[in-house]
Amino acid sequence: MQRIGIVGCGLMGSGVAEVCARAGRDVIVCDSDDAALAQGRVRIERSLERALKSGKVSAADRESAFARIRFATDLEELADRELLIEAVHENEAAKIAVFEQLNELVQDANAIFTSNTSSIPIMKLAVATGRPAQVCGLHFFNPVPVLDLVELVPSLLTSDETAERVEKFAAEILGKHVIHSKDRAGFIVNALLIPYILSAVRMAESGFALPADIDAGMVRGCNHPMGPLALADLIGLDTTMAVAESLYKEFKEPLYAPPPLLSRMVEAGVLGRKTGRGFFEYLPR
Repeated sequence: MQRIGIVGCGLMGSGVAEVCARAGRDVIVCDSDDAALAQGRVRIERSLERALKSGKVSAADRESAFARIRFATDLEELADRELLIEAVHENEAAKIAVFEQLNELVQDANAIFTSNTSSIPIMKLAVATGRPAQVCGLHFFNPVPVLDLVELVPSLLTSDETAERVEKFAAEILGKHVIHSKDRAGFIVNALLIPYILSAVRMAESGFALPADIDAGMVRGCNHPMGPLALADLIGLDTTMAVAESLYKEFKEPLYAPPPLLSRMVEAGVLGRKTGRGFFEYLPR
């Protein structure tokens, strides 16, 4: 698969575009928001510059990788793509709409459709197309150019050939470590991670401990690289809540229910690093 189409140019979409381009693929990243495209372009340029300074790419490789990425606002630009990677915000209706449109536009009968969703069951997206056997989950982790993990999530209707092609692409072309999950909300990582983060939010909400002390306890006491509340800020509190809601909708277990404090912060637009304030405050980048 040489021609890659990515829908969404946020943190995840731009990161996926970068790693695909660095792997020598022809990439088009599409977003209906001009500002998101501009921000994504800058994000990729800065990431490639960091890779150059750290010696991970040469100057020539940096230039050629960026030259392989095209930016578009119209999904029709993706009509000739062989692999589609959806990376829009974590909203079921928005993702389904993307898959419906791609199904109509993509010309290659053998094209594969994947979603970077972190929580939404793949079957809900697959049935929005006329080719569910060619749909699976391919969940990357932020920052995509740095973290080497991906979750491969076939639905009940995904063909073995599709899963094998996607795994080969992720492992052999992108150099990622692939883990396999059944098609359940949250998959492996978030099904374990989100209850942990929500427990930390409840602890802060109850006044049991301050956010800084909660995080210090897990970093210094359990040797975690980052505390749960700082991690929530990094993920984005809106995304954290969306994943929690998806998990709760599927399993109906209280440990997945978003705490009121998290809901209020999202309603207030206090979303973590991307807004400069979450459980902690961040300087503008």
